[in-house]
Amino acid sequence: MKVERLLLVGSASVHTWRFLEGIAPHVGEVWLATNGEVPEGRRPPNLAGVLRVDFRFSSFSAVGKMRGWMKSIKPDLVHIHQANSVAWHATRAARGLGIPLMLTTWGSDVLLLPEKNPLMGQMVKSNLAAADLITSDSLHMAAKIRELGGGGKRIAILNYGMDALPAAQASVAKAKRVLSCRLHKKLYRIDAILRAWAGVEASGRYPDWRLTVAASGDESPALQALATSLGLIRVDFTGFVPASELAALYRDSRVFVSVPESDATSISLLEAMGHGCLPLLSNLPANLEWVIDGLNGRIAEDLRHLDAALMQAMEMAADDAALDEVAVLNRKLISKKALHRDNMAQFAALYRTLLPKKTH
Repeated sequence: MKVERLLLVGSASVHTWRFLEGIAPHVGEVWLATNGEVPEGRRPPNLAGVLRVDFRFSSFSAVGKMRGWMKSIKPDLVHIHQANSVAWHATRAARGLGIPLMLTTWGSDVLLLPEKNPLMGQMVKSNLAAADLITSDSLHMAAKIRELGGGGKRIAILNYGMDALPAAQASVAKAKRVLSCRLHKKLYRIDAILRAWAGVEASGRYPDWRLTVAASGDESPALQALATSLGLIRVDFTGFVPASELAALYRDSRVFVSVPESDATSISLLEAMGHGCLPLLSNLPANLEWVIDGLNGRIAEDLRHLDAALMQAMEMAADDAALDEVAVLNRKLISKKALHRDNMAQFAALYRTLLPKKTH
């Protein structure tokens, strides 16, 4: 038995659009409540309707608007993405309607938001308590959910996965490139990567290696100014790149570096692993679920010495045979745990467990 009428609730983002497209083949109709316009190319044929909602904490219209819509379309299940103000409005809108609620947490809403102040913490706890089933993309975040939401919540570990596993390629075809492609926000500490790269250039040991800083964000102008002030020579800022160009950067890079101060399982890490890059990651619990230091990547224990960790990763990735071994292991991990199509089927299977059992 499948869900015939699914209501998705999520902010306007690429993650929501990917999930919308991925889950659509597994349900009869899908309805979407969001705060932005769905791109034309991301609308599945069975998208039956879209409701524009203001998800800001201060919104007075969100609850009534969504509640009226829920009563009108009568969904079999409501799937909410993020345990922040999106879930705060959606769970209150569904209160008393007898509709099963599934909540997918994204990371910052559980790992960072409750630490801002007691009010935010209480809101997140309320959102978690309202859900019949919660999904997390890492064991670490699941433990935090358990801590915030009490001991009785049902939690499933499941990520969105990468779109597809690319064809394997020999590492000898890769350039001597380090790739950073996280957003240019303080959370992701791109400035630390640039300072570490200054140490690489100063060492004189890797004259034929380059650092590519892809993506963009609020910090982009400051990061480019920092690169100039550090006198960096072998750094390329690409700005935002579409998925096809990003895939080409992964294929061409030997090292993928990502050192945020907080993170769950990031899609960029999964994509880098699938494309045969050696990951260099900050020492976070979610990262340790994917990488063992020195086996299939490197873990930077202390960002004050990120330049040394980066050079160790580059040394390891410069060896074609060693990088081939890393690629084989990481691609097996992705194939088993992190492919989008497979994981969307698992989300649909979770839906079925929430549907009321029919009696004859």
